[in-house]
Amino acid sequence: MKQRVITGVLGAAGFLYILWLGREWYSGLLFVIATAAYFEFCRMKDLHWKQIQVIFGAIFVWLLLFSVSGLSTHLSLASYPIFQDTKLINLGMVVFFILIVLTKNQFDLHQMAYIFVGILYIGYGFAHMIHTIWRADGVALTLLIILVIWATDSGALLFGKRLGKRKLWPKISPNKTVEGALGGLFLGVLMSGIVILFIFPELGTLPQALLIGIAISLFGQMGDLIESAWKRSIGVKDSGAILPGHGGFLDRFDSLLFTFIMMRLLDIV
Repeated sequence: MKQRVITGVLGAAGFLYILWLGREWYSGLLFVIATAAYFEFCRMKDLHWKQIQVIFGAIFVWLLLFSVSGLSTHLSLASYPIFQDTKLINLGMVVFFILIVLTKNQFDLHQMAYIFVGILYIGYGFAHMIHTIWRADGVALTLLIILVIWATDSGALLFGKRLGKRKLWPKISPNKTVEGALGGLFLGVLMSGIVILFIFPELGTLPQALLIGIAISLFGQMGDLIESAWKRSIGVKDSGAILPGHGGFLDRFDSLLFTFIMMRLLDIV
């Protein structure tokens, strides 16, 4: 627990410092983290970064980050067809189908499906995080979502340890409890109210703060459960070991990725 807390505090401080430096620095950091998360995702399935399909997958993650985030527009690259995400997904599908034939099924349909899901989930998730920071209210929205997710995680851990009795979803994540989930929701909504009412009032009213807090907290907890389901189906405990006490980058950003995807679907970010 001590190691987990130290890593969490230092990681959070470093992440917020990069955010404070500016959206260019923040976008660059997310590119690095997205790349590391993608390779972690591949490693969970025993796919090495030197394999051709993994390399092509990384390229498509980077292209999605440029196209979906809007960076291609800022860099005057949007006119090129490859930076249109719909065509990019079609191109990725075609490239992987050809690889299946060229490798004589050493790279097969199951690997393709796994890698393609990783490309889309990680590519779109981090791209929406980058897209949000380039909005006029991007810093405020980004901080709101991050702080609510962190409050939700902390609440789930604290309430779960002290009051947790009923299992939330034992076949997916045996340590999570109903009491922990409700405690996380409570602290997440509380954090949303504090951020919107006292720090960034331009983001909304009290009722809006409550609704946004509920949405972010629930999306974050669902994102955590989604990655838990992946890891359980593959048979791994963590996506990586680069963050002592926390696992890998994908373990730490699972809640944020799903939340930003959902918030984008709802046109909130």
